[in-house]
Amino acid sequence: MQTSKKLLLTIFILSAILITSCNLPGREDASDANSTAVAETAMAVFTQAAETAAALSPLSTATSTGAPPTFTPTNTFAPTIPPPTATNTPIPCNRASFIEDVTYPDNTEVPAGTTFTKTWRLKNTGSCSWTSGYVLIFDHGDAMSAPATAPVTSGTVAPGATVDVSVDLTAPASPGTYRGHFKLRSPDNIVFGINTDAQGSFWVKIVVPNPTPTPTETDVPMPDLYITEIVYSPAAPHNGDLITVKVSVYNGGNAAAGPFTLQWWTADGAASPMGCDWDIASLVAHGGYVKTCTYTYPSWSTYKTRAVADSANTVAESDETNNTLTQTLVITGP
Repeated sequence: MQTSKKLLLTIFILSAILITSCNLPGREDASDANSTAVAETAMAVFTQAAETAAALSPLSTATSTGAPPTFTPTNTFAPTIPPPTATNTPIPCNRASFIEDVTYPDNTEVPAGTTFTKTWRLKNTGSCSWTSGYVLIFDHGDAMSAPATAPVTSGTVAPGATVDVSVDLTAPASPGTYRGHFKLRSPDNIVFGINTDAQGSFWVKIVVPNPTPTPTETDVPMPDLYITEIVYSPAAPHNGDLITVKVSVYNGGNAAAGPFTLQWWTADGAASPMGCDWDIASLVAHGGYVKTCTYTYPSWSTYKTRAVADSANTVAESDETNNTLTQTLVITGP
């Protein structure tokens, strides 16, 4: 820019000299000759300066008024980027998506050994219809007695339709968390599952809890009455002797016995006469009594005597079969 201004100034000065030299007084011939030389020189300089200015400032334009040159802006064009070409991803023939757990959602408690039916709701997201030849298969994890296959449908599941798929399982015997994964298989033995790549599995997840302890029956304290012995004195009586009879009764239970009757019979049998009886108001647990009476047999013989605790069966006992004791007594003749 500074160079252009200097050139323009030089041109202006030379033009002024040229005009002045043409009007100076002097000899005509010399003046003419000098004027011609000066004019030619000025024209040459003017032409050279103009060419130089044009070469240095191709975008600027000099004006006669000395105004600064004007520049014309230029536009730079950005390259055109073509839009991406859309490609269509083909839908696989066999593909599913999981919709929801119809039964037994994750972490459902199932008692050990219980048989249950797990049902999933699946959607056919492939391009092929599911027919009765499609089956459910166990893939990995805890099988829980899963069958080899289970039917997906008895009819047809078109692309975009849903179906409930069920399988019968059995909860394991031990407490814990169990998870079994499943997939589908087409009639031509193509195994597929869920997700975009049709490789994902769907699952059942249950919790087998610890068994609930069975409450044990609380033992209710009860008495238990029985005869421990029958003692005769004399031990070998003769006919007509007065015999002293001692009957021992004992409560072997863990509760006191209420009022009851203790009896001693001279012989066994319903028709035999009763020899002695005692009314006992109570008997503590693990306690006993010895009751005594006398009796004279009317004749000599061998007798099978018996003693009975709680003969009227008024006391509830832990064992009702041990209330009677029989013992043989021999009465000798004279």
